[in-house]
Amino acid sequence: MDHPINILERYWNHTSFREHQEAIIDAAIEGEDVLVLLPTGGGKSLCFQIPALVKPGICIVISPLIALMKDQVQALNDKGIKAMALTSGLSLDRLDKLLDNCIYGNYKFLYISPERLQQELVQERIKQMPVNLVAVDEAHCISQWGNDFRPAYKNITLLRQLQPTANVMALTASATPVVVNDIVKELDFISPKVFKQSFFRSNLAYMVFHEEDKLYRVETILKKYTASSIIYVRNRKATLEVSAFLESKGISATYYHGGLSNDDKEANMQGWLTNSKQVMVATNAFGMGIDKPDVKTVIHLNLPESIESYFQEAGRAGRNGDKAFAVVLKNNNDPALVENQFLKVLPTVDFVKQVYKKLCNYFQVPYGEGEYLTFDFDFNSFCKTYKFPGALCYNTLLLLDRNSVISLSRQFRNKVLVQFVIPNTSLFNYLDTHKDLSIIVKSMLRMYGGIMDHVTQVNIVRIAEKTSLSEASLIMGLQRLEADEVISLSLNRTDAQVTFIEPREDNKTINRIASVIEQQNKLKQKQVKAMLDYVENDLICKSAQLLSYFGEEKVTPCGICSVCIKANKKTGANTSVNLKNHIIELLQSGDLSSRDIVKALRSSDEAVKDTLRLLLEHQIISITQTNTYKLSHL
Repeated sequence: MDHPINILERYWNHTSFREHQEAIIDAAIEGEDVLVLLPTGGGKSLCFQIPALVKPGICIVISPLIALMKDQVQALNDKGIKAMALTSGLSLDRLDKLLDNCIYGNYKFLYISPERLQQELVQERIKQMPVNLVAVDEAHCISQWGNDFRPAYKNITLLRQLQPTANVMALTASATPVVVNDIVKELDFISPKVFKQSFFRSNLAYMVFHEEDKLYRVETILKKYTASSIIYVRNRKATLEVSAFLESKGISATYYHGGLSNDDKEANMQGWLTNSKQVMVATNAFGMGIDKPDVKTVIHLNLPESIESYFQEAGRAGRNGDKAFAVVLKNNNDPALVENQFLKVLPTVDFVKQVYKKLCNYFQVPYGEGEYLTFDFDFNSFCKTYKFPGALCYNTLLLLDRNSVISLSRQFRNKVLVQFVIPNTSLFNYLDTHKDLSIIVKSMLRMYGGIMDHVTQVNIVRIAEKTSLSEASLIMGLQRLEADEVISLSLNRTDAQVTFIEPREDNKTINRIASVIEQQNKLKQKQVKAMLDYVENDLICKSAQLLSYFGEEKVTPCGICSVCIKANKKTGANTSVNLKNHIIELLQSGDLSSRDIVKALRSSDEAVKDTLRLLLEHQIISITQTNTYKLSHL
């Protein structure tokens, strides 16, 4: 077996591990079950990736986040490491081939969602794989008291039966003591090796400011600290408005939200990653898997929904170890706004039943059927059809997604229908004078056999990959072909795709998760209260409040947060008063030089001189001819 440090150097170009990493890796190599609690940016992925590369066989990685799966698989592939992810929308034939590759193709990593484990085909093939480790990422999702609880995570213990000799590593960056106990219990750990790094960040100053004009304060902060920054806002519209405001003030900014096309996301991301844009204004869809070490400030313009969310988002600042700031801006309107955004839109069990039934009707899914059927989904049209309130309906769909009733991919897609409407001869004559469109036409003809004869739905992403064009350029090319009457084109923009994970059973389907819905609603209320308590508490160090929430004991004030700075100023004022009194007492015994006073009081030269200057201004003391100080009334 290769040594872990050699693998670290070969693939990641590092020559040493961070705190706890090497011990975690060694425990995994030795076959121990391991629980890893590291803060955001603590290098969790290396903890399972390196032991998986050291040992023969394949590592199964369970993750709830499709985007993060894709990012990690891409990063591994770029290093020449064979990895794949089983994402949604795969046909059975395609799934079958991918699983075969995992068994026979020397793959090192298979990333899957917990929902995939419910498929018999997946279970059967996992039995045949040479599994060397099971890594459970975002392990807090297994607990009903964890942030973003997903019931499908409770099925992960099935891997214990499918691969009884494989050890398990659970990893999380946000777990309270109750959640930690749940993880150990649910994953059937017996005497696991637990590695917990303190979540304390000595270089990160947590700030909470009361501001009526939040944008003015944002402008002030970003002009003072001109390095890379993230601003989190409440909704998609605000990302555009705030980034436009910053640009108008001479601060370069871009934006990110779940509704952007892949091309726009990539372009905006690159602008920020390369520092051609100082600020990324984003919804909470942004940040997972992003490791930009030089972020100076993370600003929350609106209150987050939970301490867990806030801690992860704030933790994206200062990963290079330099002084950094996590700022929350609040005002008197925020408690009501938080309640409206997060509590008043919590769906009841009855409302969930109603939305689920209408969703099935909307796509004409028959009772008892629909398993793994995928549909393009126009969210606004759905809400309008059934007169559902947008925010409440959206939260219901997210709830159904988390509970594995449906899978909701939240990004804009183009549903494209194409048919060639001119004969072959005319088509190739056209291409002789429009050579720039030739690659698009030829690719579609090769990919879709019947496209000359009937209307065909085409996959924009696949055509873009084949032609090496951006999606935007490809669509512009199709629109030119339509304008020249070469093709008929139907281009519908949809909000998302919906995949039904289990057969339709209406109320029976929802009754199975009713207790979970009610419990999660209570948890959300508790989390919102904890967040409000945090921003309102100006007596206890902000860092200490956060660490206590995650179960750390004997925490000491950080000295750099908004509470500590305020306390230090008060102490400084008191110290100044004390120093003034001490100097007056000393001079009652006779004249003294400033050096004598510094020596007698064991205070700093600067503090003594400042106080002497103040006493002179108020004519409490005066200077003698020998440049010593004396009391004026003597």
